[in-house]
Amino acid sequence: MDQQLRVFVTVADRQNFSRAAEELHMTQPAVSQYILSLERMIGTKLLERSNKYVRLNKAGEIVYHHAREILGLHTRMQSLVDDLMNTPSGRLTIGASYTYGEYVLPHVVARMREYYPAITPTITIHNSTVIAEQVANRQLDVGIVEGEYVDEKMCIEPFADDRMYLIVSPHHHLAGKEKVNLSDLEAQTWIVREEGSGTREAAEKMFRQLQIAPDRMMEFGSTQVIKESVEAGLGISLLSYWAIRKERKLGTLVTLKVAGTPVTRNFSLLTKTNEFHTKALDIFMDLIRNHLPEGAHT
Repeated sequence: MDQQLRVFVTVADRQNFSRAAEELHMTQPAVSQYILSLERMIGTKLLERSNKYVRLNKAGEIVYHHAREILGLHTRMQSLVDDLMNTPSGRLTIGASYTYGEYVLPHVVARMREYYPAITPTITIHNSTVIAEQVANRQLDVGIVEGEYVDEKMCIEPFADDRMYLIVSPHHHLAGKEKVNLSDLEAQTWIVREEGSGTREAAEKMFRQLQIAPDRMMEFGSTQVIKESVEAGLGISLLSYWAIRKERKLGTLVTLKVAGTPVTRNFSLLTKTNEFHTKALDIFMDLIRNHLPEGAHT
């Protein structure tokens, strides 16, 4: 019956037996036979025929509406069964902001490769603005971005909190102070990320909340360079816990005790709204939702 419905829907859509036969890679007599067989089964004519057109009659409109729904359900059923029976595989293009992409994503991808070796990930690391643009342009299947992002054409799913700390070298004169004044912060050289970065956005938001306006700022395009610069005593910065947890354990970076910190922001999964998700993409997104580095909320 599926084939009868498929032929019927195609004839109705094309309003022509010849064009329907060509699309279905069938002969015109075969198409006619499928239509006659369906009409006999339903018990009435479904099409009005003339030399110029083929149109649905009232009964045909009812059958057409339900036939499309039946065929759609059949296709979805088959896809779900195929996903169940077959090993997830294929290429998956993933984009992530620098913080998540450099310090957390490798562990998620390693776990995915361990359990699903037939999935082949391609990774792009850039700032949040660029990652969002590439997801919107379908250059990426999924993106992971930092901070506040709003776009009605995108599906935005916050999946984890990130705490961001003010960091200095252990030899900095503010290190170890029980209380750091806002005037002390304003007088420092701040090392920040470039415009478009989620980390830069968080720093700008913190400046507004604390009502400080630093006079001296240095802008670097890499979190790793910022960490090295702070360790070297060039200034202070605001960075994610996930980016500095190793340095904190080693004692090469220390955090400042400042009212209003740590600063909290979201990490979010970004996909195109109403896009079909492959099983590989769903698996990756579930791994992201369930992965959190030890101690991330301490």
